Amino acid sequence: MTEDVFRFKTPNVRKCKLYGFREEGGALLYETEILDGQFLLRVEIAEGKVTTSLTDTATDEPYTLHLVEEAAGAFVGSVREAYTAKLAEIAQRCCDFEIFREEQTRRLIAHIADIYGDAPEYLWEKFPDNAAVRRRDNGKWYAAILTAERKKLGAAGEGKAELLDVRMEPAELDLLADGKTYFRGYHMNKKHWLTVILDGSLPDEEVFALLEESYHLAAKQK
Repeated sequence: MTEDVFRFKTPNVRKCKLYGFREEGGALLYETEILDGQFLLRVEIAEGKVTTSLTDTATDEPYTLHLVEEAAGAFVGSVREAYTAKLAEIAQRCCDFEIFREEQTRRLIAHIADIYGDAPEYLWEKFPDNAAVRRRDNGKWYAAILTAERKKLGAAGEGKAELLDVRMEPAELDLLADGKTYFRGYHMNKKHWLTVILDGSLPDEEVFALLEESYHLAAKQK
């Protein structure tokens, strides 16, 4: 539940302190009573990760039923509602909203805005961490910024990665795609799109050059 509330949100230390968090042992801590003082909610932020605990003030015992999906009933429902509402308030007031986390992805988005005057479009409600970038003159895509499991791409390593899809001439793509650094288009036409991982394994200059080529290729599309 906590992970869902804080998805795409990065805690901002200044905002947290203004809200009432205090520093303790290298972490940010916040405590407040909810549900008319029946429970004490403790929120801890350490290394960007948010953890919570709920204590029954009458017994001084931990309370966890609100985290059990199968737990039903009016009382546990009211606890869950109060708990979620407070976390949502903290997420809104103490965090910065960020879809993409990789520094290279952020530099790429800034570069797109600076050079081409465009911004990512988040077109898919079910996939909020995927975006497309299109030319303004003909509406054709010249980039897609996606989030996917590395294993689905065929890349080494575990977990998710942020990706850039760009257009490329088929002959050039055939020479470049090696399945290690350069991949055939993820969720795109594999003859015409190239994918790279935005984790710094390629220098920005090369990523920007691939983007520029894609921008010009998109101009030829009808």
